[in-house]
Amino acid sequence: MKPQPAFLLSLLSLIALTSCGKTTQAWLPQEIPTPQPTCSFSASKPVSASQLGSLNYQIQTYSSSALGENRKYGVVLPPGYKQHPNQCYPVIFLLHGGHGEPKTWFVFGKAIATLKQLYATGTLPPSIIITPDGNDLRGSSPYWDPAYVDGQNGNVISAIADELVETVKQRYRTLEDQKFWAIGGLSSGGWGAMNIALHRRDRFSIVFSHSGYFTDKSGTENSPIEFVRTLSPQDLKRFHIYLDTGNSDAMYLSQNQMFHQVLTELGVESELKTFSGEHTWKYWQTHLSDSLTFVGQQFKRYEVANK
Repeated sequence: MKPQPAFLLSLLSLIALTSCGKTTQAWLPQEIPTPQPTCSFSASKPVSASQLGSLNYQIQTYSSSALGENRKYGVVLPPGYKQHPNQCYPVIFLLHGGHGEPKTWFVFGKAIATLKQLYATGTLPPSIIITPDGNDLRGSSPYWDPAYVDGQNGNVISAIADELVETVKQRYRTLEDQKFWAIGGLSSGGWGAMNIALHRRDRFSIVFSHSGYFTDKSGTENSPIEFVRTLSPQDLKRFHIYLDTGNSDAMYLSQNQMFHQVLTELGVESELKTFSGEHTWKYWQTHLSDSLTFVGQQFKRYEVANK
């Protein structure tokens, strides 16, 4: 039986189309990935008043396997972030204290006003500011402090230092070197910043605490004043630590003096400042600029050392 003309025509058309497809794949150039822009950083780049005018915070979310839920964080992108797509930035985590949340540093601590002042004077290089939700799975309450630990009420250290850090690296143009990563907080957030940094020593080099405490009822593992003694000299060299507290904040003043003495004995680069004041938002509003000035000095040191 001879093939029908219609069948032959269809067969020839199919062969032609298949052959054409193969030929096209052979001669068209392969897609080449677009090179990533070179990532630069300048600690002395001036910030204009017009760029400072738009400085504000946003609340974002990320997925936390460590806590089994979506978590919130606040973020302030540095001035000129959109205008300088080839620039990468240092990162500063600011932790809240008891009965706090991601926007607490902005609402009660007036952090935006402090950032504008420090950027305008060049005291602090433009940085990515992150304010995590530090509350454990019990939630926020005036009756307890957030537990900045991996413990029975949730793995908060892992959520912040592992998952949120990686989220920030993926979403924003960050400097990779941990020397350009800082973490600090007030009261229980000051303890939390120290506890997180000591347990995740490859994450943050600069640590600061306002009116913090350094012992925890869970024991040595989460008491920085004791846990820091278990670290190797090599680990201790990573850190640059700033502490301050009010001279009328008796319990916290004593804790800071003792912790600073331990750090000095261990050879950790640290400084302790005492100012007039108590355990209040007025004190923390006033002295956030002091800790961030310290952070800015470290960023500038590292930039010079890396040149």
